[in-house]
Amino acid sequence: MRTILITGPGGSGRTTVAAATALAAAADGARTLVLSADRTDTLGAALGVRTGAAPVEAAPRLTAWRPDAATGFRDDLAAFQERATGALDLLGASRLDPEEVTPLPGAEELALLRALRDAALAEAHDLLVVDLPATPHALALLSLPEELRRYLRRLLPPERQAARALRPVLGRLAGVPMPAEWLYETAARWDLELAAVEAVVADRDTVVRLVAEPGPGGADAVRDAGLGLALRGLRPDVLIANRLLPEAEAGPGSWLAGPVAHQRKVTDEWSGAHDVRDVAHLGHDPRGTDDLAALAVPVVNGTSSTVEWPVTDRLADDGVLVWHIPLPGAHRDELDLIRRGDELVLEAGQFRRIVPLPSVLRRCTVDGAALRDGELRIRFAPDPGLWPRAR
Repeated sequence: MRTILITGPGGSGRTTVAAATALAAAADGARTLVLSADRTDTLGAALGVRTGAAPVEAAPRLTAWRPDAATGFRDDLAAFQERATGALDLLGASRLDPEEVTPLPGAEELALLRALRDAALAEAHDLLVVDLPATPHALALLSLPEELRRYLRRLLPPERQAARALRPVLGRLAGVPMPAEWLYETAARWDLELAAVEAVVADRDTVVRLVAEPGPGGADAVRDAGLGLALRGLRPDVLIANRLLPEAEAGPGSWLAGPVAHQRKVTDEWSGAHDVRDVAHLGHDPRGTDDLAALAVPVVNGTSSTVEWPVTDRLADDGVLVWHIPLPGAHRDELDLIRRGDELVLEAGQFRRIVPLPSVLRRCTVDGAALRDGELRIRFAPDPGLWPRAR
């Protein structure tokens, strides 16, 4: 199953483009599911249907679904309270009733990730179109599975589970209660679920698509979005230039001449780094399948959004290994690197990621770094105390 993840700056029309993309794919014969986590049902308004916890048919071969975050949050809390009964009783804590629970911030995003995983595993559709939040929140959402898995590994290392049989003895020796069996089981289940979401995002049939309006601030928004995606090892397959004004009506003396010229300048700049597809302004907010079809949003089978970070061997020439990390749009003064054990903390502008070092680099020390042609190149020199010695 192919997956298209659609995001863009706030107000760029990404939900409308997601709905139009899904509708066009369904019209071409693909069994399509479009997902959204928007509380206000913007997706349903665009499609002319009401979406909610249960998937609804929006058009032939097109299903729309807006997962119910409240129900999922209550179910998870109820399950946790059931498993943690002993600990809660020990603390004298009273249980929360499902009726009094309000989803915490971020519950919509978690519900969307779960729905993304479930839809991919079900394989009931040919294409999955996901209306992600605005770019900063979308990037945080895409990074959530990796970050949560990292936290789980640090808090409950898998190797400690080998001591299950010795846990009562260890608890008496340490003088403190050891983690209960259910805690490890819950962590293992969460790790599997998060890994499944990561696998969908990293799949070769998954693409990330940007939507932006080439107006004031549009160029900066696209540049920031591209940099944030690059730090996640992703790149957009297509950039949708949305709400373009008609050039045919922008003749001399027309008030449209200035805005159209500015839009064309921005889209020309984008074309140097992206596969840009134009979508015209209808003159009103698109509502219903007729308007969405009139947008003529291209579905296109774009190339995979996953970007490799290769390590090149220059030991024979320079005595170093070089890690190549593509960061298009990055500036030297906004980059920061910190080596911490077997991990590297990368910061680029407002974005930050902690990545494990490739195994070959863990026995090396950082020897320097440089940003050239949109690519960060980090030099690693073998640590004599750890590097295998030739006989």
